[in-house]
Amino acid sequence: MSTPQPFRSEQTVEARVRRAPRWGVFLGIGVAVGVILAFLLTIGGSFQASEATQVTYPFGQVFGFLLLGTVPFGIAVLGVLALILERLARRTERVVRVDRETVAE
Repeated sequence: MSTPQPFRSEQTVEARVRRAPRWGVFLGIGVAVGVILAFLLTIGGSFQASEATQVTYPFGQVFGFLLLGTVPFGIAVLGVLALILERLARRTERVVRVDRETVAE
């Protein structure tokens, strides 16, 4: 019995190479920046009773409400930064020749 020979295919193609930002990383850092900003604003705030309602809001509630604004802000700012870096990366795009090899048994 003879063993079947593997199928082998080789070709040279052109590919475009550029460095691009990873969107998930930038958006994740935006979330972290928003959480840190909310925390700093919360600890920097005053926890005295409101003049209008005479209600004192607890730390967790103030932090939660600030998260609703600062997290989307952090995501938006770092998303725009990633978009700008993406546009700049298109300028440094280069074309390279790539050897493509396919082997199937």
